[in-house]
Amino acid sequence: MQFLSFTGIVMNIEQIETGMHGGVSTCMQLFTVKGPQGEIVNFHVAGDTYFVHHEVITKGDQITAFYDANAPAPLIYPPQYRAIVIAKVNPLYFVKVSYFNQNLLSEDGQLQLILSRETKVFMENSQPFKGNPQNQNLIVLYGPTTRSIPAQTTPYEVIVLCQ
Repeated sequence: MQFLSFTGIVMNIEQIETGMHGGVSTCMQLFTVKGPQGEIVNFHVAGDTYFVHHEVITKGDQITAFYDANAPAPLIYPPQYRAIVIAKVNPLYFVKVSYFNQNLLSEDGQLQLILSRETKVFMENSQPFKGNPQNQNLIVLYGPTTRSIPAQTTPYEVIVLCQ
């Protein structure tokens, strides 16, 4: 999975009714997000969309939504994507969602992780991850980075997307 992101202000949240098992399910939401240049993107938010720190998102919140760049998307305006991860923008840390290889280098080659004993590594269900986070899709919360290429950081928290 190749992740892309979009950051903006949540302009609207609405329930979407879907026909499931012969009935109607409302376990899907549509987040309308407005970017800094006024661009609009809609994100389908399902029950399995991961919310960083399990934060509740409301209209007016600034978020970053991460989605699968290779997933099919309808050719409509505004564009619509299925959100995989949503993070409320927080001045205390940055968030990156990517596949990290055996050297803990992100798929785009921009960020390399240096894990320490203080780095918290969890699964999506908030349980400690006891394995090796290499060669996995990860949600990384981090602060300062080196000015090197790739930038290196000791993350505060890593969530392993065990899908």
